[in-house]
Amino acid sequence: MTQGMATQLPESVFPERYGGLNSLNKITGIYELSVPLEGDITNAVVNFSAHDVSLVAVVSNIIRFGRPVVGYGFNSIGRFAQSGILQGRMVPRVLNADSASLVSENEDFFDPAAISSIAMSNEKPGGHGDRAGALAALELAVWDLNAKLADEPAWSWISKCHATRIERLDVSTYAAGGYYYSTDSLARLGDELRRYRDLGFDGFKIKIGGASLEADLERIDTAVDLAGSGQRVAVDANGRFDTETAVRYLESISVRGLRWFEEPGDPLDFELLSQLSTMSDIPLATGENLFSVQDTRNLLLYGGMKPGRDVFQMDAGLSYGLTEYVKMLGQLESAGMNRNQCFPHGGHLINLHIAVGLNLGGCEAYPGVFGPFGGFSPACEISDGRVTPSDAPGFGLEEKPELIPYLNKLGEAF
Repeated sequence: MTQGMATQLPESVFPERYGGLNSLNKITGIYELSVPLEGDITNAVVNFSAHDVSLVAVVSNIIRFGRPVVGYGFNSIGRFAQSGILQGRMVPRVLNADSASLVSENEDFFDPAAISSIAMSNEKPGGHGDRAGALAALELAVWDLNAKLADEPAWSWISKCHATRIERLDVSTYAAGGYYYSTDSLARLGDELRRYRDLGFDGFKIKIGGASLEADLERIDTAVDLAGSGQRVAVDANGRFDTETAVRYLESISVRGLRWFEEPGDPLDFELLSQLSTMSDIPLATGENLFSVQDTRNLLLYGGMKPGRDVFQMDAGLSYGLTEYVKMLGQLESAGMNRNQCFPHGGHLINLHIAVGLNLGGCEAYPGVFGPFGGFSPACEISDGRVTPSDAPGFGLEEKPELIPYLNKLGEAF
């Protein structure tokens, strides 16, 4: 992880109606809650029934409507909570730091990059794994807090901080799901995808590698029939295949003209990606298991990824937060890639705001999967395969009914 680069915060936009600034904004508490994922679903490698997520609250000394302004974040989904790393190492470092070191130069807002650097003090370089998700939950909560202090949605605040020009508020999305069922799997897959279509999605991503090639091709054909085109169906092997199996699948997928082939083998097997890249024009997708700028650089050097074709799914919630993620985008662009090739993994509200604020290609969605974090809130509009975030301050996690009990539970501490 690269440290020490200050976030370029805008000049004060603190709303006058809130009565001005404190002499120094302070973080008065940081709290973490391990939240279990809902659902017993399986891909080619993992069953998610025992997975959980770290939900983090960063509490400020700014009072509005009789309550402190609080930022919330979490470390994405499909992994595990990082309670030990957060509570034992990172949170104490931030709370013990000089308050002046945590704020922007004009002291209006908190500095996510500075807070990340303090949270990572005394940590050795490398080792990008659970630590990357732990810091991400903390840092993303700071972004939520800052957007609330500015009284604007996170997508707008992110855009201002990174000087992006938002071309449109809705972004491309697709319904990720298509997991394996223990009984009547093919029929239940069809029912699942029809539900997604009825919600406004026109594209899907389904799992492969948990059955035989023949059975998976039946699943793929079912999805293509429902979507109306192979270009609206992506497949994800979750890193399952060896080289021989990946090649066999690629040959069958290429004939069907699918949207992309995701993580065919181990995420760090760049040699396999490079080999597959030369065998077909079908886009390859990867990145959700790459947690740093250096990981991204190695992918670009050795993975055979092509500008305008392949898909990058790095996830700020797994990669030390938004500060590191933006540096990953810089690596991609310096290698000739375009932001419209980026579709962050995770399928949740935080990455929706990031996709809009940074002008990315889009983001995935998990409607009805991975509750209470997966999917968007009822305030988000989904139509014709595009989703529009709400204008609620911050990431809008408070608009997600399934999350309210957990936000309230965290709130008991402050």
